[in-house]
Amino acid sequence: MNRSRRLNKRSRRPHLVLCGVLSIVCAWAPIGLAAPPLTTGLQQNVTFDDYSPLSSGMELARRLLSPLSFQRLQHMLAAKHEAMRAQSIDLAQEKFIVYMPTGAPPKDGYGLLVFVPPWPQAELPHGWATPLDRHSVIYISAANAGNDADVIERRAPLTLLAYVNIRARYPLDGTRVYIGGMSGGARVALHIALAYPDVFHGALLDAGSDPIGTAQIPLPAADLFRQFQQSTRLVYLTGGDDQDHLRMDEASRSSLQDWCVFDVDTETMQHLGHETADATSLNRALDALEKSSRVDPDKLAQCRARVERELSAKLADAQTALTRGDRDGASKQIEAINASYGGLAAPKILELQNEFGAGR
Repeated sequence: MNRSRRLNKRSRRPHLVLCGVLSIVCAWAPIGLAAPPLTTGLQQNVTFDDYSPLSSGMELARRLLSPLSFQRLQHMLAAKHEAMRAQSIDLAQEKFIVYMPTGAPPKDGYGLLVFVPPWPQAELPHGWATPLDRHSVIYISAANAGNDADVIERRAPLTLLAYVNIRARYPLDGTRVYIGGMSGGARVALHIALAYPDVFHGALLDAGSDPIGTAQIPLPAADLFRQFQQSTRLVYLTGGDDQDHLRMDEASRSSLQDWCVFDVDTETMQHLGHETADATSLNRALDALEKSSRVDPDKLAQCRARVERELSAKLADAQTALTRGDRDGASKQIEAINASYGGLAAPKILELQNEFGAGR
């Protein structure tokens, strides 16, 4: 079996740990000069030197963490008299693999697939060149960004820096900028897509997914989540014999419906288990990503109104518990709201937490 099809057994572990963020301290990475464009075909051990505020430690934490987790991080850093480092990645030490499709770029620019792997090596999965050529999609993946790597320190910033550096060198069709991954990498890809809908307008989830609106994958701030609902296309691609991950996909898609995310497609790879997509399946997935469905504005508005009513009721219940002095009940409700609603609950959730803390 091709090594790109091996399952890293660590892919099921919780993939966002707050402790990893605390090591991002006190430095600024320089902005590099744009390198010459790459030639067509497969390029290995590629290096880049362009940085972006999108990949800064503070921006990553703000987008990827829940409001209370982000606030606690800031308090811990302040107590240590430390500041978050602008960039956790030293690009001079990083290697990427890039596949440039053959032929001239389309009129609107290339598509781009930034791939988050579960394995540590940077590689192009077997057979993927042909569908990438057909769709004029650039492929890029970083080394040492597998399931053993921390999300905020490495996997997310490497993903964003891959996008930034390709964008600086090639004409891109912004509507065809995708993030993808396999297994644990797909789970991370979903989290990053949720936090960065202003960058990625599609996500390819190859044999890996999670529910959103949880402690592991909190919802982002309201403005970002509205953009995610309106402009992000999600394609699930899992082997027909991979029963465990098909069930995970079902739970993930159910959560998307609950949170008013409707532009979703499901592609099953017949007779495959927990394996990286083959060329035919990738081609279908890229087709599906390009066929974004128009979200019904009335359906979306009604769904959003329902979520807002539910959130308002939960916030009111937490406030009532605080007012009557039920600190244990209030604490549990505040934590539950933070975990489930994430950035949608800000700034009220922070006000409640500050009131709770002031009452000690």
